[in-house]
Amino acid sequence: MTDARPFHFKHFSLYHHRSTMKVGTDAILLGRWTDVKPTDVVLDIGTGCGLLPLMLSQKGVAHVDAVDIDKASIEEATVNFEASQWREHLKAYFVDIVDFQMDKRYDLIVSNPPFFNRFSKCDSERKSRARHNDAGLSYATICHEVGRLMQPDGRFALVLPADVSVEFLDTAERYGLYLHKRMTIVPIAGKEPNRVNLELGLEKSAEIKEETFVIRDEDKGFTKEYSVFLKDYYLGY
Repeated sequence: MTDARPFHFKHFSLYHHRSTMKVGTDAILLGRWTDVKPTDVVLDIGTGCGLLPLMLSQKGVAHVDAVDIDKASIEEATVNFEASQWREHLKAYFVDIVDFQMDKRYDLIVSNPPFFNRFSKCDSERKSRARHNDAGLSYATICHEVGRLMQPDGRFALVLPADVSVEFLDTAERYGLYLHKRMTIVPIAGKEPNRVNLELGLEKSAEIKEETFVIRDEDKGFTKEYSVFLKDYYLGY
């Protein structure tokens, strides 16, 4: 049975039981890690329940547009946006990113991307379409669309499985997107990284900012680093 209760953060709550992409650590870390400016106009590709737009709105941005190809996800994101204190600055669109047309370019594009090349297939057709690039977005497609929609000095921030990030970055460079920042995420101290947060831009960076982030200690309790990093969002931190 689906749990229809909302997920509560310090400054907003959101439903995620209808969305193909639930609230999870990947998106939460990406939202916290991504730098914003008060004047940023933001686009979220594959918004799911709308978590990233809400996290970035809490930080302070001018506006966020959110797109998704799953109708139930967009309906849920819209409900979550309308219930938030930033409702006037959030807009959800039921559209494929390749068909998304706006008369503006974005200062920041974010995505918890709907492609995981080497993951096992999901059971449901909706989740499969949301998560696998052979049924939805390819690396080339998302890089092309980011280049089309981003300001010349804009930033593109996303989270990926660690083992596909090199392949993605190779594709990104072919489309004129270059790595500026990387957070390598280790799930448990002593284990191999399983995720990376990346920030890319249209200009080559003289220096790539690198950091490593460990979620849990060897005893599997959350690290102090994790608790401090998310204290502005998580209840009880």
